[in-house]
Amino acid sequence: MTHSIDDRPPAQNPGEAVTEEDLRVLTEQLGREPRGVVGVAARCVCGRPTVVRTAPRLPDGTPFPTTYYLTHPGAVVAASTLEANGVMKEMTDRLAEDEELAAHYRRAHEHYLAEREALGHVEEIAGISAGGMPARVKCLHVLMGHALAAGPGVNPLGDEALERASDLWRPDRCTC
Repeated sequence: MTHSIDDRPPAQNPGEAVTEEDLRVLTEQLGREPRGVVGVAARCVCGRPTVVRTAPRLPDGTPFPTTYYLTHPGAVVAASTLEANGVMKEMTDRLAEDEELAAHYRRAHEHYLAEREALGHVEEIAGISAGGMPARVKCLHVLMGHALAAGPGVNPLGDEALERASDLWRPDRCTC
């Protein structure tokens, strides 16, 4: 069943709790220690983290607008490939031409902000989401992470990026 963002309230918790094993896997996936992780927002079908939910302020005090951080190496490669193939510019151009798409993308931006605000208010990034929302497409990693965490129907361009990446990576097939 597809959900619209109008019937999906912001999450009441930060996602699945992060285990010591999750932190080990995240370190392996990222090639460094993960920072500010407060939950696992989406998992591979094998159970490993695919998207983490990150605090809006990192432990060192740095404001961090990227609430949903894509960690699965296959998903990261797929997002990078789409970006290298000019998909961000194409999507941004469509936002200027398609009022319905632009309105849905603005609602995705509002959803993203509400999800981050549920984790805490950080004045330096108030009103700023991530991935270029709501006016442009700047990072498909963010949009795919948001789509995976929030579910279908919330971020239209994140959903589209997942579909377009499906020949490289799919969330319903383990490639870990």
